[in-house]
Amino acid sequence: MRIDWRRWSTVSTFLLMIVALFIVFHLLQQFTWARIAASLSRIGPWEFAGSALCTVASYLTLTGFDWLGVAYAGGRVPYRRVALASFLSLSIGHTVGFAPFSSGAIRYRYYAEAQLDARQVASVILSSALTVALGEASLTGIALLARPSLSAHLLHLGQMAIFAIGGLCLAFPVAFWGLAATVRAELKISRWTFRLPSGRIAAAQIGLGLLNYIFVAAALYWMLSAVAPVDYQIVATAFVLANVASLMTHVPGGLGVMEAVIVALLPGVDAIGPLIAFRIVYFLIPLVLGCLLLAGTEFRQRIHPAKADLGP
Repeated sequence: MRIDWRRWSTVSTFLLMIVALFIVFHLLQQFTWARIAASLSRIGPWEFAGSALCTVASYLTLTGFDWLGVAYAGGRVPYRRVALASFLSLSIGHTVGFAPFSSGAIRYRYYAEAQLDARQVASVILSSALTVALGEASLTGIALLARPSLSAHLLHLGQMAIFAIGGLCLAFPVAFWGLAATVRAELKISRWTFRLPSGRIAAAQIGLGLLNYIFVAAALYWMLSAVAPVDYQIVATAFVLANVASLMTHVPGGLGVMEAVIVALLPGVDAIGPLIAFRIVYFLIPLVLGCLLLAGTEFRQRIHPAKADLGP
């Protein structure tokens, strides 16, 4: 029996949207509206504006992940469709968790209409996931090595261990770029055959991946700065470690994991209120906008298929 992948991706897209909304509802149930209002009241307008601008910058940077993935896959897709697929998939995928998989159905839905085949869409997804890993490794290495004594204090490790961990983190993007710039032959692992991106694409992946995490950490920093005079590097170090813990646990959206790690790494800082505000700005608002945009795009396509086509 032949599977209709387009219909499957459409159904999966709406199921993911429902799951994401359920997760947000579950999250909000953990806090009373009075506590949420009290937490938000402590965040000034400048802090909200700074965090919101960093959030917008992050999601714009994330569209570059998909743009590089499409280039690596050998596709030609207009940027407006790339941006749409990126925002819809990640605004929902960030909340659902397992982002490469949860966002894959949405990406397939929109890239298939732009004439990318399943292999190319898989290449876009894998390339984007690799860009995330490169960015996280780069920021982690920089955060640890920029002030090793501070990192050692936060993590309760010796400075030699900090140098070793930070060096390994930075070695990953450097080694990846070196291989991409020099190895042009196809590589084979078991039954999988693939090629590395060009050195230019690899360098762009490292740069955009790092820039995205800088913006996300800055969005959190703006919120925390409303309640305590925190240092950006402390926040960045705490954030990347919390994000690693969230990825390792595969908890949807890192619910509870990120909060626990950041609170542990920032003793004396009343971080719960700013963390709630950060989740609202970086996760909840993009999720709501993504769901509305998804519903509007699908409705328009059903009514006016030709006008809704954003493909080439």
